Amino acid sequence: MSNKTGIAIVGSTGYGGVELIRLLASHPQVEVTSVISSSSAGTPITDGYPHLAGIREELLDDVEPAKIKEKADIVFLATPAGVASKLAPQYLEAGLKVIDLSGDYRLKSPQLYEQWYGKPAAGKAYLEQAVFGLAEIYGDNVRGASFVSNPGCYPTATLLGLVPAVKAGWIDPASIIIDAKSGVSGAGRGASLGTHYSELNENFKAYKVNKHQHIPEIEMVLGDAAGVPVVTTFTTHLVPMTRGIMSTMYATIQGDRSLSDFIGLYKQFYEGRSFVRIRPEGQWPATKEVWGSNYCDIGFAVDERTNRVTIVSVIDNLVKGAAGQAIQNMNVMMGWDETLGLQFVPAYP
Repeated sequence: MSNKTGIAIVGSTGYGGVELIRLLASHPQVEVTSVISSSSAGTPITDGYPHLAGIREELLDDVEPAKIKEKADIVFLATPAGVASKLAPQYLEAGLKVIDLSGDYRLKSPQLYEQWYGKPAAGKAYLEQAVFGLAEIYGDNVRGASFVSNPGCYPTATLLGLVPAVKAGWIDPASIIIDAKSGVSGAGRGASLGTHYSELNENFKAYKVNKHQHIPEIEMVLGDAAGVPVVTTFTTHLVPMTRGIMSTMYATIQGDRSLSDFIGLYKQFYEGRSFVRIRPEGQWPATKEVWGSNYCDIGFAVDERTNRVTIVSVIDNLVKGAAGQAIQNMNVMMGWDETLGLQFVPAYP
């Protein structure tokens, strides 16, 4: 192994895993030394992803911790919910640092996880050890951690758009309504009726209304910001596009706050955070403007007639909503520049 930090990616045949491979290829401090898939071990990764031909030709490894420890220092778990709860403890016990992209360690309450995910929860000790990795909000906790739980894609766009106003007391947390939309890659690579081309093309639909598993994650962080429990209305929609999330949020303003006040508050809150861009007055972000990047763009509108603020937040669900944010967390964990390996311009058009 070179003097670079070795990286293992578990779940390399999913969209999150293959996005990690793409992004880490240009990271100056690391080397991907093991790509792992329990379902496809022993087969070339190019069987599933021919676009990696000439870039990564190796056979997929299995999930054995001792073998991974020989090659890697950090493990990214890009696995479905319910898998990381079993694997993460093994890797941590083997002395590896772990960044989990699934939802298995985001919620600190086992009962809440089982209620919303419908799967057995991870062990309480590991739930308490895992740091929630929204670096712009909890960067001090991420720094030096050995186990980070990467936030979900919807929560990332939503929380970055809401936390500054909630923390400042500028909006009533009880009034928050979240209208969120995602590209189909957020559903993963597995085929289903809901993501079938003829069902999705030229269609726009709500799903998991009042039942989405990201609801308690959003409410957990908003409650932390507000200092009191927060309950929200959160509705998700599937859009016939490959990448992108737009979270449009509505809330009642507390106090006399103008549009320029909100813009100033957010610019100050995210000062020095390279991946959050605040739009000037009269500009609202679009998903294509962050496509393929680790940026979160946020815009505002204040309605004096209703005394409500509209906050629009967009991300690429596979980058800032998954792989890019995981790499950002790795950089913070390791004490590196937060932007390492992520300094690319969004692809446009």
